[in-house]
Amino acid sequence: MRAFAATGNANVTAIVAISPTSRPSPSFDRLAGSAELSDADALSLAKLDDSALDDMCAAAAELRDRGRGKIITFSPKVFIPLTRLCRDFCGYCTFRQAPDEAYQLFLSADAVLSVAKAGERLGCTEALFTLGERPEQRYAEAAQWLTSQGYRTTLEYLAEMCRRVFEETDLLPHGNPGTMSRRELEALQPTNPSVGIMLESASPRLYEPGGPHEFAPSKRPRVRLRTMELAGELGIPFTTGILIGIGETRVERVESLLEIRRLHRRFGHIQEVIVQNFRAKANTPMADAPDAGADELAWTTAVARLVLGERVNIQVPPNLSEDYERYIHAGINDWGGVSPLTIDYVNPEAPWPQLSELRRRTEAAGCELRPRLPVYPEYFANGSHWPLSPQLKEKLLRLTDQDGYVKGGMQRYARND
Repeated sequence: MRAFAATGNANVTAIVAISPTSRPSPSFDRLAGSAELSDADALSLAKLDDSALDDMCAAAAELRDRGRGKIITFSPKVFIPLTRLCRDFCGYCTFRQAPDEAYQLFLSADAVLSVAKAGERLGCTEALFTLGERPEQRYAEAAQWLTSQGYRTTLEYLAEMCRRVFEETDLLPHGNPGTMSRRELEALQPTNPSVGIMLESASPRLYEPGGPHEFAPSKRPRVRLRTMELAGELGIPFTTGILIGIGETRVERVESLLEIRRLHRRFGHIQEVIVQNFRAKANTPMADAPDAGADELAWTTAVARLVLGERVNIQVPPNLSEDYERYIHAGINDWGGVSPLTIDYVNPEAPWPQLSELRRRTEAAGCELRPRLPVYPEYFANGSHWPLSPQLKEKLLRLTDQDGYVKGGMQRYARND
């Protein structure tokens, strides 16, 4: 499979003129006065002049301040790679392994609980379960291992490991297993206050011959959007996002954000949108593709805020950028999961920042850093009527303060730095 090089137009950008220092073109006057951009107006962002990136970011940051204030959150987590076997082949992935490459086919229950309890001792509150997509459908070894343990599918095993972590530790599971059916989502719902799947892109071009998703059937946009839709029907707070720099255009990024917005308008369940930058990795078909640049990430982050609005939580991973504080000024209000214990298995070359440094840079940007649970406060705190199970809500409230953030705040993690 040949690399699918990034094709975003570096000479295209957008701005909504909210900042009084902006010098908007006439087309911005109407956009600035809109409470929410129409689809057509959102798409027009990709056609505006690139010279106004700073003003666009300022507009996005002002919108964030209006809706979310000056609090920037993160989730103290452990990363649990339940299995790295996967039926898909993506052009940029080093997480997936074949059976003959894997040290172990699946983490055992003892190993899962050992990592979770170690994280608990360090003050973590999230157990992020990341795994390959339905490996039993490609590999007989995966199917045989699951059968030997009394499970039919990887998703059944995941649901049981989530239950064990939920019941035996103070951590809250956050499952990120790929596409899911209604039944599979229902099995996770009692113990997962939130679930996630990266949309990555809504562009069908990316799974055409030569594209990064050519050999990844579960990366088809329609099946990922269907998982997100089912989660909305079930009332599950949901994390999603886009991956930029894998061959999509800026217009296609906006189209992806509009698909996310469409679902959130229907159900209100999109608790978080990640804007993640592609980083090339050795020994992959896209090893020679250029990384997504800082300006492209800033542009897309600002557009995400302008399209999705003032209240949606928008995240940029801090371990994938050197000057990550820049994205506070482009409208983010979250850093995502940061671990004092486990590496980022999807991006193993990119260590998490020390919490003291993350706090220093966040405060230097004029904001306050606060730890959160894997579900945001608006879904359970302060009289929220979101339909979480009683056992979930009891645990969420027990772990949080009156504002819905982790009890003890940053002082809880001072000893870990």
